[in-house]
Amino acid sequence: MGSVSFNGLELETAPGEVMTPRATSERLVAEACARISGRARVADVGTGSGAIAIAIAANCTDALVWATDVDARAVALARANVRRHGLDDRVFVRRGDLLQAVPGRLDVIAANLPYLGASAAADRRDLRGEPFTAVFAPGDGLDAYRRLVTVAAKKLMPTGTLLVQFHRRVLVARRPQLAELRRTLETRSDERAA
Repeated sequence: MGSVSFNGLELETAPGEVMTPRATSERLVAEACARISGRARVADVGTGSGAIAIAIAANCTDALVWATDVDARAVALARANVRRHGLDDRVFVRRGDLLQAVPGRLDVIAANLPYLGASAAADRRDLRGEPFTAVFAPGDGLDAYRRLVTVAAKKLMPTGTLLVQFHRRVLVARRPQLAELRRTLETRSDERAA
């Protein structure tokens, strides 16, 4: 176990078991918070340590936030971090695939999912200490994002927004723009592979 400062919050980490939060993800928090008002319903998909969900809840004090992850260790760590910051009444950590464990419709969905193809692992020495499945995925690496775009179309409110972190950038799409976001992900992935 260790700890890291993320968005001004001290969080417990588990190097090698759960991806260590990085400063680049603070942009995802800022972009999400810019789109949240009042008692918004928010999801952080692939929460890991809970960093993004906790930072959103700390900055958007009326928002209700669901944090999901498929990994049991990540869920346990995220729950511990939520308790540490006294946010149990507004941040709900659930184990499940994408938005499967989130009830009802959402105003904002934020995600930092694996998007690098497994074949890129040998070239990414900077990521060797991170859990493989938190960073790399089979094929071109985009399957989780493809599935998320499909699920988001059903879970977002008509005026809802999906934000994804992709190669250190935050890509944003309102519900009517989800197909365009998917094309952008595909195009940028192809450009990086070339």
